[in-house]
Amino acid sequence: MTSFNPFSLPIIFLSMLSFLSLTAHAADPVNLNTVCENSTYSANNSIYQSNLKSLLSSFSSNANIQFFFTNSGPETSDPVYGLFDCRGDVTRQVCRDCVEAGVKELTNKCSREKVAITWYDECVLRYSNRSFFSTVDERPMFGLLNTQNVTDQDKFYQLLNSSMIELLIELAKETSEVPIGVKKFGTKIVNISAFQTLYSLVQCTPDLSSTGCNGCLRDAIKLLPWCCSGKQGGRVVFPSCNIRYELYPFFTLEAIAPMPPGPQPPSPRLQPPPPVSVRGAKGKGKISTVIIIIIIAVVVTIAASVVLVVVPYCYRRRRTRKKSNDINEESPMKSDSLLNYHAASEITTVESLQFDFGTIEAATNKFSDDNKIGEGGFGKVYKGVLPGGKEVAVKRLSTKSLQGLEEFKNETVLIAKLQHRNLVRLLGCGIEGEEKLLVYEFMPNKSLDTFIFDSKRRSQIDWKTCCNIISGIAKGLLYLYEDSRLKIIHRDLKPSNVMLDYDMVAKISDFGMARIFCENQNIANTKRIVGTYGYMAPKYAMEGVFSVKSDVFSFGVILLEIISGKRNSGFYLTEHAQTLLAYAWKLWCEEKVLEFVDNFLMESCSTYEIVRCIHIGLLCVQENPHDRPTMSTVVVLLGSESIALPEPKHPAFSMDKFIHIDEFSVNELSFSSIVPQ
Repeated sequence: MTSFNPFSLPIIFLSMLSFLSLTAHAADPVNLNTVCENSTYSANNSIYQSNLKSLLSSFSSNANIQFFFTNSGPETSDPVYGLFDCRGDVTRQVCRDCVEAGVKELTNKCSREKVAITWYDECVLRYSNRSFFSTVDERPMFGLLNTQNVTDQDKFYQLLNSSMIELLIELAKETSEVPIGVKKFGTKIVNISAFQTLYSLVQCTPDLSSTGCNGCLRDAIKLLPWCCSGKQGGRVVFPSCNIRYELYPFFTLEAIAPMPPGPQPPSPRLQPPPPVSVRGAKGKGKISTVIIIIIIAVVVTIAASVVLVVVPYCYRRRRTRKKSNDINEESPMKSDSLLNYHAASEITTVESLQFDFGTIEAATNKFSDDNKIGEGGFGKVYKGVLPGGKEVAVKRLSTKSLQGLEEFKNETVLIAKLQHRNLVRLLGCGIEGEEKLLVYEFMPNKSLDTFIFDSKRRSQIDWKTCCNIISGIAKGLLYLYEDSRLKIIHRDLKPSNVMLDYDMVAKISDFGMARIFCENQNIANTKRIVGTYGYMAPKYAMEGVFSVKSDVFSFGVILLEIISGKRNSGFYLTEHAQTLLAYAWKLWCEEKVLEFVDNFLMESCSTYEIVRCIHIGLLCVQENPHDRPTMSTVVVLLGSESIALPEPKHPAFSMDKFIHIDEFSVNELSFSSIVPQ
């Protein structure tokens, strides 16, 4: 698949707002995401801008008469190419309203950029200075998810996957003979039980061939575990195609007849390929029926013999391979694994750490739900008691997880080499067929998020404890960057990955997505964007560029969350500000920063200390990575009250530069009111 070259935007972790409902169709269309390419600009009053205005104007006029439209703009030395495509089940009025909203969005936000795309629930609009017609583009992409979990996740995933594949096959059959330009859209309804129904939708832009559409949708389906594992609804969105599923009807239930495409301007790339004729061969000789039967019998006998010998052999070979590389075959994130840095000899180190699988199984009472103490993106965590009475935490990787054998070995080898008071200690691992287990020291107080975001447990930690936790996280990060044998970037630092021991000592955990830097390396770029939205630095989230300053940003977010008792990801569009970072910045500028502090902490804190801590947090989340302090500086600043602090600049995401739709319910039927983004 070719990528959408002008864009370098990575995967963005997003979830739909709970207050979006199907009644949005009667109001203004709600924008899901807009990307303006930030490296290629056009001058004011340039030929390109003139062509772009002409293109967008043609979008608005053609939305009155058709659901899909492409235009290459005037034939000039600086051409612009664009299209819009409306969802297959919407009315012409809804399509027109959506396209008009998209034109306004692109005009207001991307008027100088030469490449841009905007998505709505009912349509997508895009333009570029390069022709992208008939090309499958999968960048930039993002996911939307429903935060409600399903009850039986394995059963639901199997049903969802089979339903999506069936829908894809049905669409491929329906569109295999249609010319380019005809709508490529399909829906499917499957009963889960007497009380639940699964609704699925797939769609490609009509400029794709049937083969291109099929490949695009298959790649989107592969990302469902990454996007929406165990959730009641979700979608994966590419520029060229998108998929979605919910447990409620989010599309028009009536059968929609295929809509013929509107008149298209001449474009060589949009012309249907020449028809391929298939002719059947006619035999010239006459062969008796008996001879034919004998030949068939012989062929069948030989084939059966081959099958009986070859199939068992292939099956054994495949199982052997699958034990070592099952999930990675499907993982789109394989190439950036930290383990690529290590030599093959590291496997010996992994094997030397192995526990007997039966021992771990017995320790966790066969992974009983009663022993379950947590669940993350890569699997569940259980408490276990080894034969000697030692308590352990066992991370059992999900078979549906994108963390395959490489990530597993990555985390095992890496943590085994790291020894620090503020890093979780790995005791060993277990491998049995498809089962992959990590055994850690047991953390009785679980993770940091269980304290700072729980109103009852939060009252159990005073300001002194919070200071120790903040300092512990900073020292753990400093060890990773400067004091360990390797220079390591965590890339997924968040409260749920900070564990607390018996004495409430903070210990950083979950190194499955960490990356090793060379000694003199300070920055790297990747297409594999991993982490949790709300904690990822903007340069990393939007462009795939990461460094130690990316983790510094995540640290700053955690620091501000500890002090406020509020989630950055759950603060979107409150009455106070757009994000938690924007709220802190607003109060800082208004000299009302103490209003940011949680009431529980105000009872035990020093005003000077807590204001200084907020100051350090704002320094860490500044938009420009070069403005953020190093972690060694942060550790010094946290331990000293005499060192003067520079004035912070506005934090990332405090301006309207990035769409933040994170961790909200998707139950669009719950509210009739619409809150604009």
